[in-house]
Amino acid sequence: VFTEEELLSDHPDLAPHIVDGQRMHGGFRPDGTYQPPRALGREAALAAWEAALVARGGSMFAADASLLGGVRLPTVAQSRVLLRHGLGETFWNSLTITGKIEARGQLLADVQFPSLAPHVVDDISEMAIGHLGKGLLKAHGWDEGGLPGIGAHDAMWFAARDLAFGAGAYPDVDPPENIARPEAGTRFMPELPPEIEGLFSLLMNLLVIEFRAEIGFAASIDILRTPDLFEGRRAQADEAAEIIDRIRADEDIHVRSLRLYLGECEAVTFRTIDGGTIPGRELIERFWGGLVRWATVDQPALVAEVQRELLHQRVMAHPDGPAIWQEFLAAA
Repeated sequence: VFTEEELLSDHPDLAPHIVDGQRMHGGFRPDGTYQPPRALGREAALAAWEAALVARGGSMFAADASLLGGVRLPTVAQSRVLLRHGLGETFWNSLTITGKIEARGQLLADVQFPSLAPHVVDDISEMAIGHLGKGLLKAHGWDEGGLPGIGAHDAMWFAARDLAFGAGAYPDVDPPENIARPEAGTRFMPELPPEIEGLFSLLMNLLVIEFRAEIGFAASIDILRTPDLFEGRRAQADEAAEIIDRIRADEDIHVRSLRLYLGECEAVTFRTIDGGTIPGRELIERFWGGLVRWATVDQPALVAEVQRELLHQRVMAHPDGPAIWQEFLAAA
């Protein structure tokens, strides 16, 4: 059992994490390496809960590189083509949109989520899922959206963007509307109250989002570290890549946490609204397969189709548009 204060605690004596004069979360250890925020108690708690789960015969929820599948447009090579021809708006927009989507994660700290305890046969007071509303989801939300005066992932993405391009290099942009799953609104777990199914759905969707974020981390860092790009701002672009690498380090604890929550949910038995019981594994398996197919096959193809048309319009507005477009296609 861990207190909220423990789960939100930071490592002591860290040098502050400051980017372009703005205080960001986390800090630097004496050896100069980056330390993610709110990790002191969380990491100890996660280790204890993981060991206990294994001791009970359970395991962390399966999430592997298969979750990184799906078409992506533009590729790193295609992004380099655009940037070499002065067409930086696409990459600028990507960094901006990512930061704005990260900011939405603040809701994890602001919303009061229902407790799972009344709906689980097992005693979950010494499990991670018994602490979701006791600091764990709050810590996750603060990592994404920050606290007053301390920037979090949203601010870090914007800082990386402005370091590479310079502030205001392109107009502001908002995230596009989500392409909804065809099954949106379908009840997959009618044995449970809607709010508990909603919590299940949230945790599984979060895991997919956090895991697939690695695609964006890797691509953005590769682009920013390309030696012949961002001429005149080479040092700033390298610093921007370092900032994204720090976000990536922060996200490791999110993936680890979500795999633990779902592993615990798989291993326990839930009470149904009609007075019966059902294994957690059965509930999760109903939802997970469809979510993974949507996130790795169906949605990426739809997004790429929309992006291709937008990119074509953007490239063809350039005086050398036709030649650049052929170079862009050849770089796929």
